[in-house]
Amino acid sequence: MGARSAKRFNQPCKLLYERLRSKGKCHKVAMLAVCNKMLRQVFAVVKSGVEFDNEYHLKNEKVA
Repeated sequence: MGARSAKRFNQPCKLLYERLRSKGKCHKVAMLAVCNKMLRQVFAVVKSGVEFDNEYHLKNEKVA
């Protein structure tokens, strides 16, 4: 259920889901990828202690 919400409101997860679906992957495969990405985000937030920022990927693209 968390992946369904992440697909709608978490920008990096949403972009990942849309990219995989446009490449022809089925819904379940794309949702599993969203689950894995969300899990990695959770562990990164817990490990670093920094609050989650939904716009973080946009800030990094401007710098690079």
